[in-house]
Amino acid sequence: MRRLFPVTDQTAPRNPEGEAGGDWSLAELAAAYAYPELGPGPGTPQVWLRANMVSTLDGAAQHEGRSQPISTAADMRIFGTLRALADVVIAGAETVRQEGYRPARVRDEFAALREAAGQGPVPAIAVVTASLDLDFSLPLYTSPLVPTLILTGAAAAPDRIAAAEKAGARVVTAGDGVGVDPARAVRALAELGHTRLLTEGGPRLLGQLVAARVLDELCLTVSPMLTAGDAQRIAGGPSVAVPARFALDSLLEEDGFLFSRYRRA
Repeated sequence: MRRLFPVTDQTAPRNPEGEAGGDWSLAELAAAYAYPELGPGPGTPQVWLRANMVSTLDGAAQHEGRSQPISTAADMRIFGTLRALADVVIAGAETVRQEGYRPARVRDEFAALREAAGQGPVPAIAVVTASLDLDFSLPLYTSPLVPTLILTGAAAAPDRIAAAEKAGARVVTAGDGVGVDPARAVRALAELGHTRLLTEGGPRLLGQLVAARVLDELCLTVSPMLTAGDAQRIAGGPSVAVPARFALDSLLEEDGFLFSRYRRA
């Protein structure tokens, strides 16, 4: 892997210590993707929401309904690193179903880092859903190390809420109707102590977060593949009146895959 931006005098494949060859260690990736300092001070954000998505050259976020076919081993290492840095991983119900989400697992390589940051052993998984049309017999709900969160609206069906809670999930109200209000979801998670937020989509959820202007950062992998077809792009749904401007923070490359990190300008 090599760093293309910020620009340096050396763009040959090297690790952050300047040594030629070899993969970046997980600790080096964690440093490269560290969250900004958060806190109550003036000018310091209290909560930070980043998204992690992958897209082909022709804009597809999936192939045959899943992101794995357009990913790569380096992308998955970054995926795991971003999860290990987060307090909570947010995903839409359809993504949870299609990608076969399971509880986050303990990563020994990140144990000391999470402990130093005051985090638990794993991030919580938060599922955004209006209908609660989920299989609550799955391990994601019945056997996570930390309870899975269900973000839904105040008008969600009581029987589905009861089923979620019976399975062991924690239901969090983040909307006045049946749906979820993105800004309220961010506030609700922060009130639970989750300030380092990561969303993995899908496209509909990411589009809602963009439209609500609550997204602070986008980590986008550009896959050197062309798929054609009618797959969704990384964000869909409502458009914004004025496009949101983000600034390039860093750019890595390996085997033709580009790993970009953009922050709100």
